[in-house]
Amino acid sequence: MGGSFDQVLDITLCSVPAGIIGARLYHIITTPERFFGPQGDWTEMFRIWNGGLGIWGGVLFGALAAWAWCRFKHYPMALLADAIAPALLVAQAVGRLGNWFNKELYGSATTSPWGLSVDDSGVLYHPTFLYELLWNLIGAALIVWIGNKALQRLAPGSLFTIYIMWYTAGRTWIEALRIDYAHQFLGVRINVWVSMGVFVLGAIAFIVLQRSNQSRAELQRRLVAVTSAEIQRQAEQATPRQSQTAAPSDASSEHLEAVEDEQTAERHAERRQHNA
Repeated sequence: MGGSFDQVLDITLCSVPAGIIGARLYHIITTPERFFGPQGDWTEMFRIWNGGLGIWGGVLFGALAAWAWCRFKHYPMALLADAIAPALLVAQAVGRLGNWFNKELYGSATTSPWGLSVDDSGVLYHPTFLYELLWNLIGAALIVWIGNKALQRLAPGSLFTIYIMWYTAGRTWIEALRIDYAHQFLGVRINVWVSMGVFVLGAIAFIVLQRSNQSRAELQRRLVAVTSAEIQRQAEQATPRQSQTAAPSDASSEHLEAVEDEQTAERHAERRQHNA
């Protein structure tokens, strides 16, 4: 696309910490009784190793941090969003493996042969984390396929909106299977409402993007220009350092030559004295 690995690394270093903070804040907001009130402990907010991260807060804060950095550096955000869309689904799929090891966040009882056993009762439960893992991997493959087949016909940022719609569509039915405690509204889990709302926003964003006049080729040219300018600045900054490094070397060489000349002159003087 015209970018570099260093650009992606810089964006990652900004968005990952912001995503963790956002995920923690979402959990605090949606489960306040754990941290506030007579039964709460506000210091638990900082003990992130005890669990409690909400994906929606992570995506929101991570995306905002990436957008801010791209705006500061003049990178086309839409190109970045399309590039990371399948990777996000793969990362979220891998993250669900932790639920399997901890035997947590499972669904209602089932007689399916792939049901999860969590105790000695013999009851099997829907492994909802497995469903989400598979759903995310299928979505990642689908986005890559769409990108290969129709990328130039889609407006920049379209693949990211497809990621949003795919993930939230799966999260809606998978979340409805879970039986762990969660706040509800009108008898429906909050995360289900959030998933449906974000799906609608993703669909609207997809439609709006297709009606925009933004050209993918133009954004790629802009990114190439920005990248070239960064490489040139780095080269210019490195040149003075190389000159400063070379200067002491030249001085050392001159000093060494002077010492050698002095030693040669002393040897000649000794030979003349000896011959005399």
